[in-house]
Amino acid sequence: MDPAVPDAVSALARRLYPEELELCFHPQCFEAAGHFAGDDAARTRAFLAIANDPGFDALWFGRGGYGSCRLAEAVLAGLSPAARDKTYLGYSDAGSLLGVLYGAGFPRIAHGPMPSDIKRAGGEAAVARALAFLVEGAPSALEAGLDERPAAAFNLTILAHLLGTPFQPDLAGHVLLVEEVSEYLYRLDRDFCQLTSNAHIRKVAGLRLGRCSDIPPNDPEFGQTEEEIARHWCRRSGIAYLGRADIGHDADNKVVPFGRWRGI
Repeated sequence: MDPAVPDAVSALARRLYPEELELCFHPQCFEAAGHFAGDDAARTRAFLAIANDPGFDALWFGRGGYGSCRLAEAVLAGLSPAARDKTYLGYSDAGSLLGVLYGAGFPRIAHGPMPSDIKRAGGEAAVARALAFLVEGAPSALEAGLDERPAAAFNLTILAHLLGTPFQPDLAGHVLLVEEVSEYLYRLDRDFCQLTSNAHIRKVAGLRLGRCSDIPPNDPEFGQTEEEIARHWCRRSGIAYLGRADIGHDADNKVVPFGRWRGI
């Protein structure tokens, strides 16, 4: 994590919630081991230290950098009963662990902004939205299209890579929201093929497509937009296509609680 992030996020938190909130940034967030913020063991220890500590009400992923999938097995084995009593919020690669926790029956899982989003243009609004959700469970922070049906949200690639593993969550009857960033259209097509071919995913109530940003140019032109790709695979698989969703790798990313949200 950029060392400037905690100061910026903490200053915003003090301004918005001067008495209701205490933020703690674990030292592991600033470690480095090649691509990762510390090696797998260090990141696992840090996650479990916060998850299993009843003194914390939430575990907020610092950023969504690659690597959560490497921790899934050890994290799941090390969780204590206290870990079920808190809210978990993040997105992107953190979705690997969100899916693992949701599949294990954890009741308060959500896809939404993280501290490092404060570095984006307009990122203060994204972080404020996440804080409103974590502190108040504010309905204004939620994706506006959510209804009484259970929901779940993932980065498309992350969810595709969970399929067929022991960590694939049961999403039957859910409205599934997916988003993507920095992937070629042909890769979106490939992931939608894999996603919608999965027998368990075909049991969802429907699919909504979030923003697919920073798509690299394809040579030759792929010939379909991201929405046309999503509609194509939904039609072939019998999954209801339910339109667009207000989620993505940007400052406008809204919060999507997993399941039927009952508040914090």
